[in-house]
Amino acid sequence: MPRKLLLLMCVVLIAAGGYFLFERSSDEPSVEQGQAMVEVVIPPLDATTKLGERLFNESCASCHGANAAGQQGIAPPLVHKIYEPGHHADGAFFLAVKQGVRAHHWPFGDMPPVEGLTQRDVERIVAYIRLLQRANGIQ
Repeated sequence: MPRKLLLLMCVVLIAAGGYFLFERSSDEPSVEQGQAMVEVVIPPLDATTKLGERLFNESCASCHGANAAGQQGIAPPLVHKIYEPGHHADGAFFLAVKQGVRAHHWPFGDMPPVEGLTQRDVERIVAYIRLLQRANGIQ
């Protein structure tokens, strides 16, 4: 009899665990592809960063999202601690645009090079991204 009771208790525990896992996963909000990954505070922009914003919107936002907030399933947010200047210096952005980037921090796959941007364009985009980062506590 104790063996049957032990078996019954195991079945009940397994069923309860399955129920808990199922209920927990169904309570989590669904994340849609393309949804912004982070919330970004937008600071006032000067002439240079307004131009950087325009260039970013034309060349980068289709993947990295509006205001560099990233897009679920597409590309990471650039307003993120990973891209702080101490970890990814400005030169990393120049290389990314020129050569593309092999996936290493995020599961989005490789980033291809970005055609049609001059070095001055990238400087303005980086100024815009750095302003957004500072406004969002990323130094």
